[in-house]
Amino acid sequence: MPPLAQPNQPPALHDRAIDNLRYIRETMERASAFTAVPGWGQVAIGVSALATTYIAAQQATARGWLFVWLAEAIVSSLIAGWSMDRKARKSGVPLLSGPGRKVVFSLSPPMIVGAILTIALFRAGLVNLIPAVWLLLYGTGVVTSGMYSVSVVPVMGICFMALGAIALFAPASYGSWLMAAGFGGLHIIFGSIIARKYGG
Repeated sequence: MPPLAQPNQPPALHDRAIDNLRYIRETMERASAFTAVPGWGQVAIGVSALATTYIAAQQATARGWLFVWLAEAIVSSLIAGWSMDRKARKSGVPLLSGPGRKVVFSLSPPMIVGAILTIALFRAGLVNLIPAVWLLLYGTGVVTSGMYSVSVVPVMGICFMALGAIALFAPASYGSWLMAAGFGGLHIIFGSIIARKYGG
């Protein structure tokens, strides 16, 4: 007589608990905001942008002005990366968690488009339009990526976009001042707010 078939064994309690915890963690990670936006890092970026405004104003050519600001873009990216990593480690949150990845992927396309348009505008001799393009696209990236971050971040992006719209129709001589107001002033103001309200 063949042996009776054994009923399917239910999964062990330990295995089910692990699966449940994994599901809860992933759900919370998807739902939570990216809080590693570095307030003091933003302030440092703002200060470096104000210094860059002064240095760029001393340049005799549009090429020199552009290269100074491109150097500032590299410096500010390094400051942002270092300060975000530092704040994430301090908070015990992975930098590239679910919300962190969404922030990066939302911010990247406007930055890439900005780089491409910068090359095209420079080659066409339309350097006076670069401040408007940078402010508008940076603001757009901050608004879209800010949807996964703390609530003050999208507001900062909207302010950048407003400055970009002004720069688009203002006299060319206003471009550098609006860059200073945006990349300098707005970073300092909103960075201070983030630092005080969201832990540095």
